Parts: sequence; C-alpha cells; structure tokens
Amino acid sequence: MVVLLFGVMIVLLFMGFPMMIPLIAAALALMWVYFPFTDPAILVQQMIGGVSPAVLTAVPMFIFAADIMTKGHTADRLLDLVMRFVGHVRGGLPITTALSCTLFGAVSGSTQATVVAMGGPLRPKLLEAGYRDSFAIALIINASDIALLIPPSIGMIIYGVVSGTSVGELFIAGIGPGLLVLVLFSIYAYLISRIHGVPVQPRAGWALRWQAVKKAALPLGFPVIIIGGIYSGIFSPTEAAAVSVFYALVLELFIFRAVAFRELPSLALSTGLITAVVFILVAAGTAFSWTISFAQIPDQLLGGLLTEAAGNPQMVLAVIAVAFFVGCMFVDPIVVILILTPIFAPVVDRAGIDPVLVGALVTLQAAIGSATPPFGCDIFTAMAIFRRPYLEIIRGTPPFIFMLLIASVLLIAFPSIALFLRDLAFR
Repeated sequence: MVVLLFGVMIVLLFMGFPMMIPLIAAALALMWVYFPFTDPAILVQQMIGGVSPAVLTAVPMFIFAADIMTKGHTADRLLDLVMRFVGHVRGGLPITTALSCTLFGAVSGSTQATVVAMGGPLRPKLLEAGYRDSFAIALIINASDIALLIPPSIGMIIYGVVSGTSVGELFIAGIGPGLLVLVLFSIYAYLISRIHGVPVQPRAGWALRWQAVKKAALPLGFPVIIIGGIYSGIFSPTEAAAVSVFYALVLELFIFRAVAFRELPSLALSTGLITAVVFILVAAGTAFSWTISFAQIPDQLLGGLLTEAAGNPQMVLAVIAVAFFVGCMFVDPIVVILILTPIFAPVVDRAGIDPVLVGALVTLQAAIGSATPPFGCDIFTAMAIFRRPYLEIIRGTPPFIFMLLIASVLLIAFPSIALFLRDLAFR
C-alpha cells in the first residue's frame, strides 16, 4: 500500500502535475486497489468537510489585507520606522531587515507577501552597504518566514482546523518562537557585519525618529487589533481577519491614498486565486489524510517509533519536528500539516502534550520548510522577485536553517517559549 501510494504521488509530481492532483490520485488509487467496495464518494465528502470549518474564512481575508498593504505604503512606513531606530548600530541594516520582515509579517501573515514587500527596497540597500548578495537574499527569505509564527498566521489557522486547537491560543503562542528567531537572526547579522567590517549607517536624530513613529503609528495598529482583540475577547480570529481587511482599506484608500478604487478588483482577483489554491490543497489534503488513516498506513510506518516515544514527551516532540521538517523540504507546508497532524494527534494526546505547543513547533517547521531547498515556496518567490537563478538564491541559506533548527531545539527543551504568553492570556 505504501509503495502504491507514494509511487503514484512521485510519478505525477515528476510529470509536472500540481500538488492537489497527486494527492487525490494517490488516494483514489489506494481505494480502488485495496478497498474496491468502498464508495469513492467518501473522498468527496472528506474534501467538502475539509473546507467547511468557519475559521477558514479568515484565510482569504488575511490574504486580501496583505495584498492591499503590499500595494500600499504600509511596508515603507514600517521599514522607515525600524531604520530610524536601529539602522546606526553594528549590523543595523540586516537587523532592520529582520525586524521589518517581522513587523510586516505581523500585519500580513504571509511569507510570500513579506518577501515581495520587503525584498524590493531592502536588497539594494544591503548590497549598497557592502553585504554579499547571497547573504542579503537568504536573510530576506528566512526573515520573511517569521510571518508564519507571528500572528496572524495562515499555517496556524490550518493547524487549528485540522487538530481542533484554538486558533486564538495558537496566535498568541507563536509570538515567543517568532521573537526567538528574530533574536538569533539579529545576533548573526551583528557577527557578520563585525567580521566583514561593514560600515555602520549614520545615526538618525530624534526629530526624524519621531516623524517615523508618527507615520508608522497607524500600520502598527494591525497587530494591536489582531492580538489585542483576540486577547481581550472582543472578537474571534475570523472576526479579526474581517477587521484587518476593513482597516487596510481605510488606511490605503482614504488615509495614505496609495491604492485606488479601480485597483481593488485586481487585488481581489489575486486574493481569489491564492485562496482557491489554498482551499483546493486543504480539500485534497483532507481526503488524502483520511485515506491513509483508513488504510492504517501510519501504524505501519511509525507504529513502533511512536509507541516507543509515547512515554517521553520531548522525544515525541523531536519526532514530530523531524517529520515535519523533512516533509516541508519537499511538499507545501499546508499539505504537510494536513497529512501529518492527524497521524501524530493520538500519540500527542497519549503523551499529554499541550496541542498548542505542538502547533507552535509544527508552524516553526513550516517556516523552516518555506525557505529550505529543494522546494521551499519562498525560494521560488525570491527567484521571481530578484530574477536570480535557483543556486544563487539558496547559496546563503544554510546558516539561517541552522539557526532555525536551534530555535526548534530550544522550543522543545523550553516549552514556555511558546506557552508563557498563551498561559498569561488565556489561563
């Protein structure tokens, strides 16, 4: 069964079919060969059920808000704010890059939108300051992946739907790991700048800093609305997504006037296309996950390992981290979350591990996978934006992947990194 399942997937992937086709075809092949008397309509029911949860409504709204802000002035104002305050320190420009990507991730929730919004203005500045192009590109695409950890996070929404975990708690739990990754990247940026003797930028005066604060005050309202609204119980994550769209429209249409009404249909179309891809992947992944569970394939592949690890929560978390890390290197993180989360759910429950901690760890692996060769989605986004070949894009990524793996180890060893703020907010 395992050979048939993954054989069909691999063949179709090498033939160039999009990911949803191998998922559905492999599930159908398994049903027809090994369970011929099972009604195939069950797969359709699973696909419909996979996209039925109301919380998924937040996904297109967060994507739409990100598209509006990418088109407008939000990214520029956040970048200017960070540059004014930390641009003058050693490694200030790459630290500005990491922090700007984190802030934009906190208002967009999209890694690819962050690569587009921050990569354009920051890469030329990094090159002009004397940094290598491989370092600049790797920093941008890996720092952009912090958007998967800092709320709002589409990856956490998908995990919450699949596992039945509170999306609001997941959002708060992602802040600690996101800030940890930011600190690690900033330390690395400082060391690189010191080793290569990159000159520092001139210090901005307090008048310029205050001006940047005033310009960025309204964009910084996005994380306040999302985190503060959920934390205070004013609205749910789905309602927070709707408010973020309204807020983005007000800012970019009426206050900044960077987006015209005539541009909204094209932005909505872009959002619709991305949302369609995400929802089709969710539907196909749900059907595939149900099929392998029905065929008891997880027990065949991982039964002994999971049984042995069940008595040791840290061992369970380590196995989960390795499985998701390897999976996200080759397959879209959304698909990996959809397939592997149900497999590990029973052993997580038996081991008594907080599913919110697992969600933070899983999302961190998805962040790593988004910029990890061979198929990280941000790698191909960077190829399109920077117009550089694949090997040049990935050349500088190993140190960042190593730092992300360190963050994973620290999260497993010290769960309070993710759970402290969650416990403070919800317990």
